[in-house]
Amino acid sequence: MESIFYRTNPDCHPAEAIKCKNELFRLMNKLRKRVSLDQDENLPKCPEIPPDLGPLDIKFAYNMSLLKIISQNPNLQPGGHSRPKYCTALQKIAIIIPFRNRESHLRTWLYYMHPFLQQQQADYGVYVVEQTEDTLFNRAKLMNVGYSVAIKDYNYTCFIFTDVDIIPMDGRNLFRCSDNPRHMANSVDKFNFKLPYNDIFGGIVAFTKEQFIKVNGFSNVFWGWGGEDDELFQRVVAMGMKVERPDQTIARSKMISHKRDPGNESTGKSFHLIKKAHERLHKDGLNSLIYTIISITSHKLYTKITVDIGNGEDASSTEGILNLFNL
Repeated sequence: MESIFYRTNPDCHPAEAIKCKNELFRLMNKLRKRVSLDQDENLPKCPEIPPDLGPLDIKFAYNMSLLKIISQNPNLQPGGHSRPKYCTALQKIAIIIPFRNRESHLRTWLYYMHPFLQQQQADYGVYVVEQTEDTLFNRAKLMNVGYSVAIKDYNYTCFIFTDVDIIPMDGRNLFRCSDNPRHMANSVDKFNFKLPYNDIFGGIVAFTKEQFIKVNGFSNVFWGWGGEDDELFQRVVAMGMKVERPDQTIARSKMISHKRDPGNESTGKSFHLIKKAHERLHKDGLNSLIYTIISITSHKLYTKITVDIGNGEDASSTEGILNLFNL
């Protein structure tokens, strides 16, 4: 496949360029997944409730290696993709993780979540979206980038956006989309397994393609810690939808204890931005997303998207952000 690609694209020399390699990756992934789809056609549908799901024993250990995790997941396809062998999954799910400098947390997530998703008979792929700049972190913008890449990679029907430090404690907390956007981290140990406030919509959320387009994705202007998930809740409500949550007894999750990362400090601007959420909804999001892909790499356990999303200089103050959108 690789040699054919370079013969039919003479301007794309192998030593050139990231752009060519990214295009090759996309085409190879598309072919591989097309074969998977063809194999699925004669299989029965998977059951609505997969068998043998229940509470899980989650214990955090930080000495696990990627090689060990790979050896425990022999059926994974490149890019962290898996699908059930004996039935056709009810949904096709992209798992999108915003990321920077959390390697040990990522290994923990991969160790627990690949078996979790496979036991749920999910057809899924894992996308880790890494911000390159040594500037304020923009979690929400990375989510938008992950969606924009994943939607071109496979015919996903459900997009689950998750932090890398939250692990579900019960397999009955189904990683699927529903008639409304879902909040699946509504019972976290850090908050004594209770909702800290009614409008919280962070940690793990799920949208169908149609729902995510309807809210125009996440806002792109939340640099630093906090506010983007509360603003997303406001977008959902503004577009006439409601947030669904699983029963708290099965939605229990553990959060990996850690200090806030350097470069992810609170800027103190989120409250003012959230107040204007409904006015920015149609101007700020998927339709205003600007980014540059540095590389897309297919690892055994996940697809790594390295991206330049800028540094927020056009939004260095709350007033600057509001002026940017004529608010």
